[in-house]
Amino acid sequence: MGGQKFQYDESGGTFFYFVLSFLALLLIPSTFYCWPRRRKEDPEAVKNQCNCTGCLKKRKILQSREPWRGIKETLIKIVIVFGWVMLLFLAYKVSQFDYEYSNFDPYEILGVPFGASQASIRKAYHSLSKVLHPDKKETGDAKAFMRLVKAHQALTDDEARSNWEKYGNPDGPGAMSFGIALPSWIVEKENSVWVLGLYGLVFMVAMPTVVGMWWYRSIRYTGDQVLLGTTELYYYLMQNSSTIPLKRCLMILAASFEFDKKHNSEVIERASDYEEVPQLIKQLPNLGEKNREPPMCWRYSIKARALIHAHLSRIPLKPDTLEVDRMQVIKKCPYLVQEMVHCAAALVLLAYSRRVPKLLNIFTIEAIMKMSPMIVQGLWETKSLFLQLPFVQEEHLKYFLNKKRRIKSVQHLAQMKPKERRSMLRFLSDDQYDIVTKVMSSMPHIELKVRSEVVDDENPTLYTAGATVTVTVTLVRRNLGDVMMTTDDSEETEVNGTTNNFDDEEEEKDEEDAKPKRPVWLKQQRKTKKGGNKKGAKKHGAPVKPVVTKDSPQATTTTTSPPSEAGDSENDGSNSEREDNEDEDGEEEEQNLDNAKGDNKKETSGDDDDDEDDAEWERFQTKASKREKALEGRSKISHPTHCPLYPDDKQEYWWVYISDRKSNTLLTSPYHVTSLVNTEEIQLRFTAPRWTGMYTFHVCLRSDSYLGFDQMQEIKLDVKEAPEVPTEHPQWDMSDDEEEPENEAGHISEYTTDEDVEEDD
Repeated sequence: MGGQKFQYDESGGTFFYFVLSFLALLLIPSTFYCWPRRRKEDPEAVKNQCNCTGCLKKRKILQSREPWRGIKETLIKIVIVFGWVMLLFLAYKVSQFDYEYSNFDPYEILGVPFGASQASIRKAYHSLSKVLHPDKKETGDAKAFMRLVKAHQALTDDEARSNWEKYGNPDGPGAMSFGIALPSWIVEKENSVWVLGLYGLVFMVAMPTVVGMWWYRSIRYTGDQVLLGTTELYYYLMQNSSTIPLKRCLMILAASFEFDKKHNSEVIERASDYEEVPQLIKQLPNLGEKNREPPMCWRYSIKARALIHAHLSRIPLKPDTLEVDRMQVIKKCPYLVQEMVHCAAALVLLAYSRRVPKLLNIFTIEAIMKMSPMIVQGLWETKSLFLQLPFVQEEHLKYFLNKKRRIKSVQHLAQMKPKERRSMLRFLSDDQYDIVTKVMSSMPHIELKVRSEVVDDENPTLYTAGATVTVTVTLVRRNLGDVMMTTDDSEETEVNGTTNNFDDEEEEKDEEDAKPKRPVWLKQQRKTKKGGNKKGAKKHGAPVKPVVTKDSPQATTTTTSPPSEAGDSENDGSNSEREDNEDEDGEEEEQNLDNAKGDNKKETSGDDDDDEDDAEWERFQTKASKREKALEGRSKISHPTHCPLYPDDKQEYWWVYISDRKSNTLLTSPYHVTSLVNTEEIQLRFTAPRWTGMYTFHVCLRSDSYLGFDQMQEIKLDVKEAPEVPTEHPQWDMSDDEEEPENEAGHISEYTTDEDVEEDD
């Protein structure tokens, strides 16, 4: 290899090998990933699609957004097909080179038998050269004449003839040769300027420009594709106040730089905005357009705020101007709301560390979260929740105000019996009622399970001051249609983890009224009993613990009733005898109970050890599976949301967090659940209070897509005083005066062999 010479391809044969391999490396993956395919629509998704007026209009708008999609797919197909044609052509050229090289037989070319004499070879050569010479216009063939010359040279030279007969090659045994699969004209002096110019254009102009544009765009955005300037604006506007009402939250949202032409080139500014926007502002009360605080007072912010208010008020806009701007603004709002929640949670942590003067309370954070379902559904929070259903308008809300049943949410409506539900929705036609039922069936029904513990502690249920409490929240999602009543005879089902039978409270009140009330004097007697002799009450009134024996399949419980206070003095002697007998019976039963407990402990000790090992193994498996899920990354596909007024497809997302309702503070940063398909498990951690006592916190679940589907569950922590850190322990006492016990072979090193010991003896 040291003396090997590399040469450029003169004939152009090896260059085709290079182009063929390079083109194949590009075409095969490009065909697999870039070839346009028809989207396979899920039959269940098509079946569950809403066919209301708003959803049909939205689908048409989404399809009209990509008019160039068909042209793009056609161009991609043409490019890929042209590449495969070139690949086949190059493969054919390469095969021809291999065929010509492998089928070189000088005897066959000259038409003489194997081992022919030199005279017959020359005679055949002269006769064929007269026919194949290039000067012959009719029969001349330059390529065939070159093969004829090579065959004549191979057979007239004795050494070349013997090499071909022995090795099949006139040059002798084949040797490996190395070359550069590029044409030689690339390094020729005449073409050096063009080659250097091409290299400079590609590597010094095109590549730095592309990389610079990508870098400039990427550094302007956060991980959620929100402008860094917008994030800084959120921090600036929220850090100086602890309570921010919903109206100001909307003003901060509308001030995002995504709506400014200077920061976002997609924003369209029209001359008609000077007339249409003021007219729209007149229709919107409480817009706050006279606010002089920058950037709330800037033109782009006022326009975006007016479009958001018009969207929430469901005011129709001009389709060619303001309606296009509304769709562009509303489409970005959920991502901006999530960024606002993230900034608010960060400000809470900064306030705890005293780096920010004001601590945002929980009402501010929840007001920010409310904006997302409001914008997705196009509805103010003060409006009726039934306006989220198709075909339901303001004039239809009177049908939901029934004297017998007061329906307050969509879940309550879903729980009604079919006849009652149809009677309440009598303003709808049969087709419209079917669509409403389908939409209502696709809405979420979340089962919220909460478990709190102190991980990596001997007693996980003991909460000490300053300990790290881990709250495991399990979300189980089902469709609301799974719990809807389909028949009139079916029983009431549970919605949102509680039995939503609206008549339960009235029935309980009726039952309480129907029950006979206890006389007042009995209640007074009970009070006097509590104030009587406590020792006697403990002796006679305490229930006896259940006695469990091996023979009895069930535990039996025996209790002794307290002595009657209405007895006369004549019965004092009999009462004392009964007390003695009862004491003896009580002692025997306690002995039997202790014996039974001892036997049970012996029997269950082995089972408890096995259960502990199994539980520990399950914990290890769950931790390993959680780590694998974390490495896989978070998906953003859950369930589609019914939102005809939102100009894009929307998936159901949720926020989970822990709050303290007494101090109105946030304890954990809101966790954004983006992949709740069936079941999702989230772990939230916070530090237990420093002072002992009973504390009540709330685990909150909020939807970013629907109004009225939020949940809250209490968790109570009995915080105990943390044990003191041990400073002394018997195992830690290592006195210097202690002497190590002498070994029998004290002078023998631990590396000494038996032979050395025998020699010393």
